[in-house]
Amino acid sequence: MAQTIIGLNDPKAVKRYSVGLAADTARKSYYSRKFVGKNQANGALILRKDELESDSGDKITFDLSMRLRGAPIQGDERAEGKQESLRFYTDEIKIDQLRKPVSAGGRMTRKRTLHNLRQVAKDRASDYWSQLQDELFSIYLSGARGNNPDFIWETDFKGFANNDVEAPDSDHILYGGNATSKASIGIDDVMNRTLIERAATRAATLNAIHTDNIRIQPLKIDGEDHYVCVMSEYQAYNLRTSSTTNDWADVQKAAAAAEGRSNPIFKGNMGLLNNVILHKYEGVIAFGDYGADGKQPAARALFLGAGAGLVAYGSSSGQRFDWHEETVDLGNEPIIDTSSIFGVKKARFNGRDFAVIALDTYAANPN
Repeated sequence: MAQTIIGLNDPKAVKRYSVGLAADTARKSYYSRKFVGKNQANGALILRKDELESDSGDKITFDLSMRLRGAPIQGDERAEGKQESLRFYTDEIKIDQLRKPVSAGGRMTRKRTLHNLRQVAKDRASDYWSQLQDELFSIYLSGARGNNPDFIWETDFKGFANNDVEAPDSDHILYGGNATSKASIGIDDVMNRTLIERAATRAATLNAIHTDNIRIQPLKIDGEDHYVCVMSEYQAYNLRTSSTTNDWADVQKAAAAAEGRSNPIFKGNMGLLNNVILHKYEGVIAFGDYGADGKQPAARALFLGAGAGLVAYGSSSGQRFDWHEETVDLGNEPIIDTSSIFGVKKARFNGRDFAVIALDTYAANPN
């Protein structure tokens, strides 16, 4: 039976590979497979906003209503003129297109069929897009690009789609050990249990520090409240080695016994400490300019609650990724262009972070 040849930019191939690229990218993305969802109440650290997939426009605006604070009116005291105004703070996320074209080379260097070229392009493109999106999540949630050398984004990256990378406000950042600032971090100010316990306490009491702060809401997982802490490999090493063998075993046992341990948010965890799910991730933002001399290595772990980040998608084709094929050089060189319309940002209201606390510590390679 003769082989069916699906030609360049054939609609069936375009649909198949655009859908496949979206699925593979989500599966490979560290954040997407664990932390992204549509419903904050069901345990999404990062909320996916898909209104622009079917509606026109390039931004989504949403409001946060603040709690009422005034004293009640007692007895028959007149209420007229004493009503408290409802207060709202607004945030928005914008979207824009990003593209990544690849060339299959000329006829003399190309040894593969068009079908194989499509498969290779999809595999490499999904690797690329998942890394790029994961970097965006780390950068936006951290409020800094850092100096990670293996990132796609340049070190002077300030944001895209007019979503600015915004540094944490003073109530939403803690430092390891006795440090109180970037400049005061030293070799002893590493990740440890105490810092995670401090972050959990800060999350629950933020509105006591300032009335415009919002208490960070934990994730509800099978009836239990949980926060998540994502730290770098070096911070994870410091946490483990600063704990006794029995203490660390208890952290691991707590995760294994948790009611929600089958939830994706537990997958690949290090352990559970005071209902904080511990994760390590190589894409956590790193720095090289901390300490009094401005030369010390550091990392920024992320202490996260429900709705800490946002991702929004738009589409011109009904798919989250577009796939386009054509030839150049008079048909000698096939080009495959993949693209996506989306935006990422950290949730912030009234100039304050909503559900993330930055944990800055000294973090050096132990080897």
